[in-house]
Amino acid sequence: MLISLNVADERLTTAHRAKLAYVYVRQSSVNQVRQHQESTELQYRLVDRAIGLGWPPERVQVIDEDLGKSGAGGVDRHGFQKLIAEIGLGNAGLVVSLDASRLARNNRDWHQLLELCSVFGVLIADGERLYDPRAYHDRLLLGLSGIMSEAELHQLRMRLHQGERQKAARGELRLPLPAGLAYDRAGTIILNPDEEVQARLHSFLPNSRNCKVPAV
Repeated sequence: MLISLNVADERLTTAHRAKLAYVYVRQSSVNQVRQHQESTELQYRLVDRAIGLGWPPERVQVIDEDLGKSGAGGVDRHGFQKLIAEIGLGNAGLVVSLDASRLARNNRDWHQLLELCSVFGVLIADGERLYDPRAYHDRLLLGLSGIMSEAELHQLRMRLHQGERQKAARGELRLPLPAGLAYDRAGTIILNPDEEVQARLHSFLPNSRNCKVPAV
């Protein structure tokens, strides 16, 4: 939920507003970017959240290089690294994201962000609240948000894995096939029916014309 508040907050100072506000936008996969456009649009509208907190529009910067990238770690998130660099250089007064899960899905990245924001006096805002990582209770809430974000990802993975196991037990699990093979409507593995694909396959494997794909 995105709430625009123009109410003055004592944690906001002229020193914060003298620096830039950064809006971080992320979706976990390309499919989410394509299919969940409302969510992406909602994140872009966080620019209005920063403006409502007192930042001029020209001093609000959007970082959206990580659209289509997971926040779980192990993936190079250039946008997140750019955000970390801007905080470390003392350029940021505010970081805005829809929720903790957009910024990071692992505690390593999340606590790195919190620590830097605490050292350089950067505030963090989501769609509902404003947090000061230097304040005990705000730091506690932010820490819990990061833990829940990582735990939520673990639960999503567990449910996905259980679903795959159930499909496999029923003989309905379809795994990605090597190039040149495809599933027919009955679920049998066959040579790709596309004649161009078959021609290219035969050009690399001359003996493939005599090959038969065993029924599965």
